[in-house]
Amino acid sequence: MKEGIHPKYMDAEVVCGCGHKFKTRSTKAKITVEICSNCHPFYTGQQKFVDTAGRVEKFQKKFGGEYFKKPEPAAKGKAKTKG
Repeated sequence: MKEGIHPKYMDAEVVCGCGHKFKTRSTKAKITVEICSNCHPFYTGQQKFVDTAGRVEKFQKKFGGEYFKKPEPAAKGKAKTKG
């Protein structure tokens, strides 16, 4: 390894948005992340909706919760035609 061209490798503290902190090694002294293994749904088994703009409520209000229902079959019978 050549001298003087590589960044310094040091102990680093990783801070998550949920408040969890842990130590690792990196070229930066402090690393800030939004999500970690302590709060990620894959590791925790819990699903969490992050809805800061009210999009879920807006969608439910617009479609009234009927968006995912299957449509009813059309009524059978003769259709009136103009003629």
